Amino acid sequence: MDKIIISKLLIIYTLCVFYILFIKNIVHYNNLKVCLCSPVKKENLYLREFVQHYKSYKVDKIFLYDNNDIDGEILESVIKDYTLSGYVEIINYRGKLRALYEIMNDCYNKNYMNYDWLIFYEIDEYIHLKSYTNIKKFLNEKKFNRCQTIQLNWLFHTDNEHIFYENKPLKMRFKQSAKFVKTTAIKSILRGKIPNITINCVHKLNQNLKTCNGFGKETHVVTAGTSDLDYKYYYIDHYFCKSTEEFINKLNKGDVLYNLDNIKERLRVYLAVNKYSKDKINYIIKHIHSNISIDQTSIK
Repeated sequence: MDKIIISKLLIIYTLCVFYILFIKNIVHYNNLKVCLCSPVKKENLYLREFVQHYKSYKVDKIFLYDNNDIDGEILESVIKDYTLSGYVEIINYRGKLRALYEIMNDCYNKNYMNYDWLIFYEIDEYIHLKSYTNIKKFLNEKKFNRCQTIQLNWLFHTDNEHIFYENKPLKMRFKQSAKFVKTTAIKSILRGKIPNITINCVHKLNQNLKTCNGFGKETHVVTAGTSDLDYKYYYIDHYFCKSTEEFINKLNKGDVLYNLDNIKERLRVYLAVNKYSKDKINYIIKHIHSNISIDQTSIK
């Protein structure tokens, strides 16, 4: 009888220890605070979908830096409910030229002590964490204990043969099964409470930080890319192109890092990764706000 009682007590004790550890882990990752810092310029067509995506991943707060023209789009017109609830905070950077690094450093300096992790992604970048529906659970993994930044590769979606904009979600228009391009380029998530950082690289953030990939493996990134590729578990869906119409609108507007002088290089990338067609070339020539000659014989 004594052996039976002892065995039962041991089982109860084991279950209690397991339960306590399990609950402790849940409580810990739910106590993490995660924010997202994003520059915004002429993105109202995609902004609500972007906010909803990161809200579904349990990001606590989104800081949107409004870099539209002075008389440009009003962000509140598409996400007013999120601003009223306090989930989204809009910071006025309207009319400032090429302010990306100023924006990133401002968001870091104001928030690094208040958040355990800060995500620096743009409006066309959607995190993908496979089985994780809560980014806090992902960031709480022991494999990241010694990491200061977590770097995920871009999965570079093409235009999927779309010339014109459609009023449908990006995920529906440019599905995972559609054509995409694997790239070594990365974007970073920064651990909070690290003082005296100057962000000087849009991809790595800062050269002196200890960097890891989505598996917690230490990586070595010189500027923008890494050879430790992963497109099976953890990556970023990068909707860089969208349709031809949307891509040309993107070039014409400029953005928070590039100006119209960079059109030629960005157009070269677009033509290199998307399927060539005369309809696309004709649309580009007709609508692009720049005198750029397009050598059609060099496009395959």
